[in-house]
Amino acid sequence: MEEFVVLVDPEDNVLGLMEKQQAHVNGLLHRAFSIFLFNTKGEMLLQKRAEGKYHSPMKWTNTVCSHPRQEESYLQGAMRRLEEELGIQTDLTEKFHFIYKANVGGGLWEHELDHVFTGIFEDEFQFNHDEVAEVRYISPEDLDREMAENPENFTEWFKIILEEYKHHF
Repeated sequence: MEEFVVLVDPEDNVLGLMEKQQAHVNGLLHRAFSIFLFNTKGEMLLQKRAEGKYHSPMKWTNTVCSHPRQEESYLQGAMRRLEEELGIQTDLTEKFHFIYKANVGGGLWEHELDHVFTGIFEDEFQFNHDEVAEVRYISPEDLDREMAENPENFTEWFKIILEEYKHHF
C-alpha cells in the first residue's frame, strides 16, 4: 500500500497529499510525530530501524517516529504507529511541536512539523520485525555518551529532536 504524507505550511494549514518517499526526495514540509517512551527509572526506549527501511536502516532512533494519515490527528497517528511498530498501547501526552529539516542521505530529506509525545511504559511487548531490528532502554547519561562517541549510529532527526526535547525539559 502506498503511504502518503500530509503537506502543510508552517502554521499547519493543509496544502495537499504526496507519496511519502516523493515528499522526502523533494524535502517538502509535512506532518509528523515523534514518541519518547520511558520506564519508571527514566530510561528511554530506543528502537533500531529495520534493515529493510528505505532510509536510515539499522540506526538507533527514538521510540517511534512517523506521519499521521490524512484524516488522523497527530495523537491518533502516534497511537496507531506505536501499536503497529512495537505492539504497545499506552497513554501519550503531547509536549511540544516544532519544525526541522534534516538531510538523511541518499538524496532524501526529513522536513517536518513534528509533534512530540511522551509516555511511560514497562510491560512486555512484541515488536514488528519488518519495522524494527532491536529495542532497548537507555539512561539519559548513557545516551548522551553514545551519541557523542558514535553519532553515526543514530538517525539525523533523532539528534535534532532530542536536543529540542532537552530545551523543553
